[in-house]
Amino acid sequence: MMQESPDPEDDETPTQSDRLSILSQEIQTLKRSSTNNSYEERVKRLSVAELNELLEEIETAIKDYSEELVQQLALRDELEFEKEVKNSFISVLIEVQNKQREHKETAKKKKKLKNGSPQNGKQERGHMPGTYLTTVIPYEKKNGPPSVEDLQTLTKILHAMKEDSEKVPSLLTDYILKGEYVS
Repeated sequence: MMQESPDPEDDETPTQSDRLSILSQEIQTLKRSSTNNSYEERVKRLSVAELNELLEEIETAIKDYSEELVQQLALRDELEFEKEVKNSFISVLIEVQNKQREHKETAKKKKKLKNGSPQNGKQERGHMPGTYLTTVIPYEKKNGPPSVEDLQTLTKILHAMKEDSEKVPSLLTDYILKGEYVS
């Protein structure tokens, strides 16, 4: 992203974090001085207007800290969700890869057994086990990692593949038609 050059007028006005730091330092100073009688004496000497001003500054600081806390908690939740989605994707991908290996080995064993014994001429109809395990999900690498939405969609497809579900073709079709896969 492009960075904007600093505006000279912005240098004169403190940012929210600067203001919070200053207020935090003032509160810390008040705390330290509260351990002795000088704090009480100082407060007693303040006029009602000065006390109201101090109260307003503290309320503003509390409001600012609260807003910052809410923003940071929202960011934390968002990052936690992203982490869960990524972990889920990785887990399901590994499970599918393991099932694919097992399916491949089983198919090789069956092929060897069929080559050695005569076939009875009957073939199974309908859904063959492992049909959707061999599905290839089209994906074009974009600039940067896949989005959380892409990972959720891919995880859904991988779950269906793992379960060898007949939903795989429709999920793949939706995935491709929605333009999440761009070739």
